[in-house]
Amino acid sequence: MTATWEFVLCDALVKVHPVREPRPAGEAKFQAFLGEPASFQLAYRPPLDPGFRDPSPLSVRVEGAAADLVAVSAVDLVPCTFVALPGHDDGYEFDEPGLYPDVLRPVADGEARVRFGSWSALWFDVTTSDPARAGVHELTVVLNAPDGSELHRVPVSVEITGIELPPLDIVSSHWMHLDALADHYGVEVFGEEHWAIVERFMASAVEMGATSLLAPVWTPPLDTAVGTYRTVVQLIDITATADGYAFGFDRLRRWLELCRRTGITGVEVAHLFTQWGAKSTPGIVVNGERAFGWDVPATDPAYRELMQALLPALQAVLDEEWDREYVVFHISDEPSGEDGLASYLDAKAVVADLLKGWTVVDALSEHSFYTSGAVALPVVATNHVEPFLAERPEKLWVYYCVSQDRDVANRFIGMPSARNRAIGHQLFASGVDGFLHWGFNFWYTQHSIRRIDPFADTSAGGAFPSGDPFTVYPGPDGTPWPSLRHRVFAQAMWDHRALQAIRAAKGNAAATEIVDPDHTLRFDRPVLDPLHYYAARNRMVKALTPEQ
Repeated sequence: MTATWEFVLCDALVKVHPVREPRPAGEAKFQAFLGEPASFQLAYRPPLDPGFRDPSPLSVRVEGAAADLVAVSAVDLVPCTFVALPGHDDGYEFDEPGLYPDVLRPVADGEARVRFGSWSALWFDVTTSDPARAGVHELTVVLNAPDGSELHRVPVSVEITGIELPPLDIVSSHWMHLDALADHYGVEVFGEEHWAIVERFMASAVEMGATSLLAPVWTPPLDTAVGTYRTVVQLIDITATADGYAFGFDRLRRWLELCRRTGITGVEVAHLFTQWGAKSTPGIVVNGERAFGWDVPATDPAYRELMQALLPALQAVLDEEWDREYVVFHISDEPSGEDGLASYLDAKAVVADLLKGWTVVDALSEHSFYTSGAVALPVVATNHVEPFLAERPEKLWVYYCVSQDRDVANRFIGMPSARNRAIGHQLFASGVDGFLHWGFNFWYTQHSIRRIDPFADTSAGGAFPSGDPFTVYPGPDGTPWPSLRHRVFAQAMWDHRALQAIRAAKGNAAATEIVDPDHTLRFDRPVLDPLHYYAARNRMVKALTPEQ
């Protein structure tokens, strides 16, 4: 039993569990590029003494010339009821229901909460985009007791390099659900408060490394139980007239302006048909009422009539507002099986002529959907991607989600952070063109049957491994709170950008050598040693640092 406070300096790939001894930072070097947070953690535990009963928070401050560059968050615990499937692989850190670290709550008041008998952690981000502030910064983290006495001080050396990296050159797509924002915060869809919240969450997605978001030109027909509908978040006004249809694009233009302002470069038009087989039409609203949906088949002539009018008008706006090279359309998400292929092809035929000259992308797992010509630009599950890499399409994206729970990288809460960080190396080494994830902020149960509180339910009502449905939490007043997984995925995208810069300067072989010297890196072999990523980052910095 320890009768004194304990403190451990940790790197950003540690998950500080309440009752497990945290791994010290050791050889990890805290480095970042211009604009990237250099992150570290300080774990602390009160005396393991039954007589210690003071719940008063500690106070935390950072000293040093670069203290103004530091943001402090508390690593809060969240309940996880579905952590891993029975018989899972060995690459999990936690596999039982429990409370685990994930949400990063800003510590604006300098107070560090105390949990009796267990470890807590503070997360520190040191960030600057100013080359004049680059360099090695010597910081000191100080924790004081409630009476003002000093409990602990620890020096931390952080290097912000003067290197400015190129933008990410692959698509990093994350589906932001506008209905979840309106439903959770109880605001009017596309009211001013909703728009303000949307912009803040867009900016958070960009911080995470997103370059592309799903635009709800009509309410996306995704993750919705058959016969039900989600809150309408349709960007386009559609009016049926005696002469056909008339359209209003003001909300779409505003959406695109928010994308420009926050740094989103890719626009994904919501799926043209329902999920899992493309058998029905989206719940599109016309004249203020739902006119299409589960009860209207994909091949209904009325839908073709609408699309004949709407798609050319939509494309004209997109051509005016955006570079079509960065616009994609979707037919349907995750078709499968012979019946799925037939219904997918039937649906595609309804709009194929209207999409000529535009990029069409769809997620799938079955290689036959590509070889049949049904999907020209596939987004392939990482556990099914090897045949696609062997017979590579002209362009190829990958994704992971709930079903990628074995052997491949993912960002479930039960997985170690290194398994999340791995995707940056893998995407670069494989040379794929994009990555997609469905769950940036899906705060519902499976099939959107009901809303959930993300701070109380991290598994969509027990349907998906905790962490799969979202990487961001709804903080107060419409403020996004990131997760550990949000921050680590961002680090993976910064890795990719650094490798791009090395490739541009020294060639692809030199860049690949840093992360895959033995040419053995595959999507089903993520490196789980956290120090590998710190050593690789150190090599990246050295490769990009001009010789003196």
